[in-house]
Amino acid sequence: MASFRYQVRISDGRLQNGIVEAPTIEAAREALDERGYDVLMLEPYEGVEAATKSLVAFLNRVSAKELVASVRMMAVMISASVSITDAVRNIGKQTENPKFRAMLMDIAGDVEGGGKLSDAMEKYPKTFSQFFTNMIRSGETTGQLSEVLNYLADQQEKDYDLFSKIKGALTYPIVIVAGMSVAAVVMMTFVVPKLTQVLTESGAELPLATKILIGTSDIMVNFWWLILLSLFIFVSVFIFWKKTEYGSYAWDSFKMRIPVMGMILREMYVVRFCRSMNTLMKGGLTMVQALEIAASVIGNQAWKAMILEVIQGVNDGAPMAQVMKQHKFVPPLVVQMLAVGEDTGKLNEVLGRLSDFYSRNVANISANVLTLIEPLVMVVLGLGVGVMVAAIMMPLYNLSSSV
Repeated sequence: MASFRYQVRISDGRLQNGIVEAPTIEAAREALDERGYDVLMLEPYEGVEAATKSLVAFLNRVSAKELVASVRMMAVMISASVSITDAVRNIGKQTENPKFRAMLMDIAGDVEGGGKLSDAMEKYPKTFSQFFTNMIRSGETTGQLSEVLNYLADQQEKDYDLFSKIKGALTYPIVIVAGMSVAAVVMMTFVVPKLTQVLTESGAELPLATKILIGTSDIMVNFWWLILLSLFIFVSVFIFWKKTEYGSYAWDSFKMRIPVMGMILREMYVVRFCRSMNTLMKGGLTMVQALEIAASVIGNQAWKAMILEVIQGVNDGAPMAQVMKQHKFVPPLVVQMLAVGEDTGKLNEVLGRLSDFYSRNVANISANVLTLIEPLVMVVLGLGVGVMVAAIMMPLYNLSSSV
């Protein structure tokens, strides 16, 4: 999909600039003509060199926090009788992200030309998910767009808070382990060879731990290029395998079986599923429609495959809970509660309660894990450093004692 910069004259005679994405320049011109624009200028838009384009796109990506704030502001302005076009355009003028600003200005132009807000947002699936655009569409259909926007902002704030807590629980141990790994590599390649040179020249019998340390150090010093090459090949093969259908399914299934973190991930996916289903069904979608969208936004291939099975089962007349019961990564409480919701006709209420319960549970578990993992990481690293120091100091001590 290529980008094209345009200048057009809109219905009231004003000039408008923007960027449109289309496969070809002819398709871009047709898209602008369909909006009722008088095209004055249309040209390919490169913006930056191809080598740096992906980096700029990464730096200018729309963050979850930025999107939540924009949705909240849009809801406030629309509820205050500000037109959708002016609301979107005003938010675009205030945002500091140039990519998001251009996106919002293009959306405002589409709406001003007679298009729907949901259709305009649908052109940017990386920013506005299928779940998001379907909720906007339901608000447009029912005439409750400001209420839907407020509800979306509430739900996305909850998601943002949940993911922030999980990231917080993981950041500390990752930083500590990464820092200690770098320190260990420096020790093994620069410090240990100089210390062990004295030991090998003495001709004394060395303990097994010291021999292992010296051997490891020699391999890292003499075959560092082979280690880096092997690591590069392994990472490349893993990335390629993970992009395959089987690989992504196997990896997502494995993540949910990791001790402690697997439990957090399983419950996080429960929150995402229940919250998405609750929001979509409140927006007027049928169960099957909500399941189809939930499958695309869940972010886990094992869950996605399970939801597709649920869709097939529901179409065949089976209860949703009955199909989900066959999968071990779905907590039994979820299955039981969904069965009760389907039997009593209060599925929406049950989905809301489940999402609230498991979101609090994930937050509590993440906080407990963070509390426990700090001393655990320090103990493990301390043992590693202790073994390394002992492997060096013991033969030095023996050597000095024999002199």
